[in-house]
Amino acid sequence: MSILTISTIKNYIELTKPRIAFFCLIMTAGGVILASDKISILSLIMTFIGTALSVASANTFNMVYERHTDQFMKRTQFRPMVVGKIKVKHALIFACVLAVVSLTLLVYFVNILTAVLAFAAIVFYAAIYTPLKVKTPLALVIGAVPGAIPPLLGWTAVDNKVTPAALALFGVLFAWQMPHFIAIAIYHKADYAKAGIQVVPVVRGERAAKIQALLWTICLVLMSMLLIYFKLGGYIYAFFAVTLGFWFLYLSLVGLFRVTPNWPRKFFIASLIYLPALVLGLIIDRCASFLKF
Repeated sequence: MSILTISTIKNYIELTKPRIAFFCLIMTAGGVILASDKISILSLIMTFIGTALSVASANTFNMVYERHTDQFMKRTQFRPMVVGKIKVKHALIFACVLAVVSLTLLVYFVNILTAVLAFAAIVFYAAIYTPLKVKTPLALVIGAVPGAIPPLLGWTAVDNKVTPAALALFGVLFAWQMPHFIAIAIYHKADYAKAGIQVVPVVRGERAAKIQALLWTICLVLMSMLLIYFKLGGYIYAFFAVTLGFWFLYLSLVGLFRVTPNWPRKFFIASLIYLPALVLGLIIDRCASFLKF
């Protein structure tokens, strides 16, 4: 039996897409903070570990499935599965172990509902979204479902139920993913076309993609306002939501109606600023309400 080297460990970690997993943990934390009840320290820790492992499992399955198309894209052509640093059977075993451990921890230390949602996210991402990417641009909408589940995991870990307020939080992340990934698809349009991945800019053209980005941005802004309706955020959050919403909406309009050099990359970076800033507004608002500020 070969001994795991640091290089091998790094390759396995790369399979899990750690940056995406970290982002999902932030959104899970948001769900925990906004839920109406309290959670024990042990359950909280296991919620984060279980979420991280479930995301890692889904990402690993994704890496295995896309090893043939990844070789055609500059940003993915050196992934471990593409260059043969990890065998397929080993990667599949790794993904399955991550899934089993994740679900076991969530069932035993958190609750069954949270485990069911995590399992659904893995199945949606790995078995439905990933194969559909080479068949239809609608795969993006389907892929946004598991992508928006992390805040629900945090919420249900605390409340053990899915409420309308929790679904509004889910809706914000769901809607945000659409313009975020459309910007990526426009920026890497040539690579996606080469790999045979059916994204909107490739199938329907850049203008259609920009129109969709605008419509989803409008949906995102409206969904962010729903959090105020459900009393998840007050005046401080409202300021963040309105300010960020107008800014992000303006940028989407610029992309559609002006010839702006490197707009897809700028819009993508803006999306990375928008969501953490919106979550920050929620956290500040919640902290202020606790302190009766």
